[in-house]
Amino acid sequence: MSDQPILRLFVIVMLIAIVVSLGMAFRSLFRNQGKGTGTVKALTIRVALSIALFILLMVLAKLGIIKPH
Repeated sequence: MSDQPILRLFVIVMLIAIVVSLGMAFRSLFRNQGKGTGTVKALTIRVALSIALFILLMVLAKLGIIKPH
């Protein structure tokens, strides 16, 4: 993956988005004292991003674009 900086940047951006979504859920949990749907929405986004990144990496590995160690 070292010869494809755009792919590396995309993976890094996805990981940052996952961490930001987790932080938003944490903030929403404490602001609303567990009431409301903000925490659930943020965690749903985090799970969706994680699954999408996992599937993308598996497809890229299967196509030979990236090579797992």
